[in-house]
Amino acid sequence: MDQVTALRAEHEALGARMTSFAGWLMPLHYGSQLSEHRAVREAAGLFDLSHMGTVWVSGPDAAAFLDFAVVGSISALEEGQAKYTLLCTPDGGIVDDLIVYRVGEDRYLTVPNAANTAAVIRELVERAEGFDAEITDSTRATALLAVQGPRAAEIVAPHVPEPLDDLRYYRARWTRFAGVDVLLARTGYTGEDGVEIVVPAEHAVALWHELLGTGAAAGLVPAGLAARDSLRLEAAMPLYGNELGLDVDPFTAGLGGVVGLRRKTADFVGRGALERIRAAHEAREPGRRVLVGLAGSGRRAARAGSTVLHEGREVGVVTSGLPSPTLGHPIALAVVDLAVAELGTEVEADVRGSREPFTVVERPFYRRP
Repeated sequence: MDQVTALRAEHEALGARMTSFAGWLMPLHYGSQLSEHRAVREAAGLFDLSHMGTVWVSGPDAAAFLDFAVVGSISALEEGQAKYTLLCTPDGGIVDDLIVYRVGEDRYLTVPNAANTAAVIRELVERAEGFDAEITDSTRATALLAVQGPRAAEIVAPHVPEPLDDLRYYRARWTRFAGVDVLLARTGYTGEDGVEIVVPAEHAVALWHELLGTGAAAGLVPAGLAARDSLRLEAAMPLYGNELGLDVDPFTAGLGGVVGLRRKTADFVGRGALERIRAAHEAREPGRRVLVGLAGSGRRAARAGSTVLHEGREVGVVTSGLPSPTLGHPIALAVVDLAVAELGTEVEADVRGSREPFTVVERPFYRRP
């Protein structure tokens, strides 16, 4: 049976179409995915992200432990700073991509994907041996709300005592929101400005109502998983299970810059394998592939699993694809041979037996004004 968030009844009262996702019952949309997508691009959307994991790491060795466990330098974070990073296997595969927030001198919050929370906790516990660090899973006791869109800060600002202007991108702070202690973060997964709010689950309904009530005049609408997916794809943000997985390394996924191979902190899990993989990519060894963005000039969108062809030869596979609501043409992410990864290369995607034209383009597909 699927787990439910503290906001299940609120979603159903709003007429949400509910769907099973990563073991959770979540709102897919509240009527129109397209209108929710456009609301986030033009005003703001309110998302329930409580299915995401909330895993705390604390103790004297918390920073050193996370330096070892993930590929980024966590000890370099200032208090109140966040970092996007990867948890990799010893052979360089990706267990999960996650955000780590430093929320105290020796306290960190990690937010893994819903489908991977158990795997992330299991890996962290195993890797913590020998470190004075405690790992606590509070996913079921915590709600995560996200206000995303160009008017997000305007909507959230009246509810918190401090100005939001000084809360920069990938920064977070403890504060009071409508009288409740919360962690407020300037992060998101839509390509827009936004605020994410980590709050005890028992206060989620009150905050949900407060935001929808006061934000309506600014165009705030509830938004579901379908809009979240189309928004993140326009922003070319990877999705675990599509662009990322245990059989995908960071360099193939276009995330080589996230891997701290030049950092001076202690060794980390997978470092040796990732050094070899990087060298293979730099040497353009046969068989190496890389993630690219594709823009379609036809009307039919390629979907995950579609074959990518160049001059009649199979050269890759689409990992995510859809008609872009903002841009008005099909877009896709695909893993392709290095030989066809140059910008401007023209390829085709097999869409249900029809070959549709696409061009390799810069990512992200959409950048906010």
